[in-house]
Amino acid sequence: MASTQQTVSVEGHRLRLSNLDKVMFPASGTTKGEVLHYLTQVAPVLLPHAANRPATRKRWPDGTGGQMFFQKNLDASTPDWVKRRSIQHKSSANDYVLVNDLATLTWLGQTATLELHTPQWQFGRTGARLDPDRLVLDLDPGPGAGLAECAQVARWAREILQGMGLEPYPVTSGSKGIHLYAALGKAQDSRLDSDAVSAVAHELARYLESEHPDLVVSDMSKSLRQGKVLVDWSQNNGSKTTITPYSLRGLDRPWVAAPRTWEELDDPDLAQLTPEEVVARVEADGDLLAPLLEGHLSALEPTPERLATFQKLETYRTKRDPARTPEPFGPETQVSTSSTTGAGSTTDEPTFVIQEHHARRLHWDFRLEHDGVLVSWALPRGEPTDPAKNHLAVQTEDHPLEYGSFEGTIPSGEYGAGEVTIWDSGTYELEKWRDDEVIVTLRSAERGSRRLALIRTGGRDGDAENNWLIHLTKAQPGSPNASSAEPSPAPKARTGTGQKAQRPMLATNAAPGELTEPDDWMFEMKWDGFRTLAHVQDAETVRLVSRSGQDLTVTFPELAALADQVDPARLPVVLDGEIVALDRDGRPDFRRLQLRANLRKERDVARARARVQVDLMLFDVLQADGDDVTHRPWTERRELLESLVTPHAPVHLPPVFDGDLDAALRTSRTLRLEGVVAKRRTSTYAQRRSREWLKLKHSAMQEVVIVGWRPGRANSSVMGSLLMAVPDDGADGDGLRYVGRVGTGFTERERREITAQLRSMERKTPGASGVPTDDASDARWVTPKLVGEVTYADWAEGSDGASGERRMRHSVWRGWRPDKSPHDVVVEVPGQK
Repeated sequence: MASTQQTVSVEGHRLRLSNLDKVMFPASGTTKGEVLHYLTQVAPVLLPHAANRPATRKRWPDGTGGQMFFQKNLDASTPDWVKRRSIQHKSSANDYVLVNDLATLTWLGQTATLELHTPQWQFGRTGARLDPDRLVLDLDPGPGAGLAECAQVARWAREILQGMGLEPYPVTSGSKGIHLYAALGKAQDSRLDSDAVSAVAHELARYLESEHPDLVVSDMSKSLRQGKVLVDWSQNNGSKTTITPYSLRGLDRPWVAAPRTWEELDDPDLAQLTPEEVVARVEADGDLLAPLLEGHLSALEPTPERLATFQKLETYRTKRDPARTPEPFGPETQVSTSSTTGAGSTTDEPTFVIQEHHARRLHWDFRLEHDGVLVSWALPRGEPTDPAKNHLAVQTEDHPLEYGSFEGTIPSGEYGAGEVTIWDSGTYELEKWRDDEVIVTLRSAERGSRRLALIRTGGRDGDAENNWLIHLTKAQPGSPNASSAEPSPAPKARTGTGQKAQRPMLATNAAPGELTEPDDWMFEMKWDGFRTLAHVQDAETVRLVSRSGQDLTVTFPELAALADQVDPARLPVVLDGEIVALDRDGRPDFRRLQLRANLRKERDVARARARVQVDLMLFDVLQADGDDVTHRPWTERRELLESLVTPHAPVHLPPVFDGDLDAALRTSRTLRLEGVVAKRRTSTYAQRRSREWLKLKHSAMQEVVIVGWRPGRANSSVMGSLLMAVPDDGADGDGLRYVGRVGTGFTERERREITAQLRSMERKTPGASGVPTDDASDARWVTPKLVGEVTYADWAEGSDGASGERRMRHSVWRGWRPDKSPHDVVVEVPGQK
């Protein structure tokens, strides 16, 4: 760009670039030509973060030493090829530019647009406004504070966000502070609107302020900000915007809103970056914010074929309030692939489901997947089993495909209130589908195959227009009719002939100074998953048993691969390990593992397995060649394990650290694991908790028994917090002591699902002692049989001042522990029981 004016072609569009030698940044002498060159260099990383978001522009026609123009609406001089979307405001509609391509970005640079600001949401392909796909916190230092203080607040915020299942990414803003972004789609099964995300961010900001009042403030008032960092949560509001990553700043020098690493935030000389530095970093490291783009995946637009299904679900949705019922609401603007349905099909065959519905009157709901929805009939007398006796079928509104896997309680007062369970499900072969006749052959693993016909009997008008008959045809498939068969119960854990049930050895929290002799110990990573004993009986049979004796074999069928990885000459064997679900970086993600828990039916397992695969981390052996080896020292058992197993995915033998605790802890932190387990070299395998194995965690975690729940403030029909207890031999009643409540770490969908689950377990009295009056005032008590896990800050005296009563502070929900029962729960911190 040597000349002051050029005509260029960018992506097929001709642009006249003028005044290229005009100085845009007085202090550095940076010209418009250099600005345009920078935009060209960073376009590959800037555009993905700005695309499909309505951009607000800050323009400096005379450079940053002159007047700034704040512009939202496109004017008449805008080229017609610039993509745009309209937003209706209170008094007018504005057309906003979408910065989707290099040509548009170049045109913006020509118009002296130096700053691009975008919201946390996008427009969909059809022009619909999507829910936000990212959360942002703007850490803005007040007078007397700077980047170092912002970095400290960022680290505190990171701990909380990670506890919520969100991974934040830092950006030095190019001005004074730091922005933290987290992709919402990666951590959520259900979307949150802008108001909900703002509320979460606001609570996070207030929590940081309460924990660190000397450095953090969440109020916008300038009088409160001296020497502190404002955690500005408001930019999650749907009408607010944030500087786009990689955008320049309109200051005296051209600083950039630049993505950074967390290691950089630890640098005491942390500073804002120049365009030259940012370009060099992009060339070397690519886009550090690339993981943030994963939030977009859960907001993909449907194909035109799928758009037709939305109208079909209009009646379904008008009868239900998503805030009051746990029922699924189907696709809004999310994509749903044609080969996978809510009923769990991973084939090209359409699915069916029959749900037993204990509503005002017991009936069965018969649903067939057709044209993107579940076409539905209510069967007051169920499915017919005699060709001579037809049953009434009343056609109801179409349901979303996701309803095919729904089981739960529809709350009292809501449409269809009552308990819903799946009676049968599978795929079907379509023979005929007309407006007045449907003939199908159902194929079910549980109840066999049968051929059914649905025939409309009601007219097109009047009260009986939806009346049909369902008929079991005389001609049936060649396979025997199994309609009377009941589902097989889940297999129970078995032990070898003449052997008692085996239980895994458990570690104890390490006390200060307990590992003073490093040569006595070996160190392993602590994996965040479900503990299991793997019984390999022969070359084809693997059985997985949890800590509490539950059989996990059908839940994790892919781990049957272990049979091929054990030396066949050494069978049978019993191995100890942890089932984990790894994220894209190969790190265990307990929230992902929850999606595989408690599943027994083949179709449910197949559906979950398509989304989340699991791996098995092996670390000990209890039996080999059919002989008990638990009496041998750990060093011998480890050598034996390595000789028994030839690991490859999904089975692994993680390495051990030889007496170097510091190296083990560093590695564990780098891999973002839960901590380290120290094992005494001479330790035998005791099937109980022992101080021969010690665990060192990076953050405090505690398993808890759920004894009740409290309604949310915004929606009293949905759980706001869970009430927790731990076993205590001195406690009254059920032998449980109350230890506090947890109200963060849940998605909205999880809140609805947990509410439906707990409503069926309610009781009149608390199952724990020591519940303070404030927490008991609106509590809904439940039978204490479910175990969950939380992280927490520390233990403190109860607010009611009861002597010896201690509560966990600032708990964050991690998930259910279906592999454990209440009597397995142990207070992890010495002296707290």
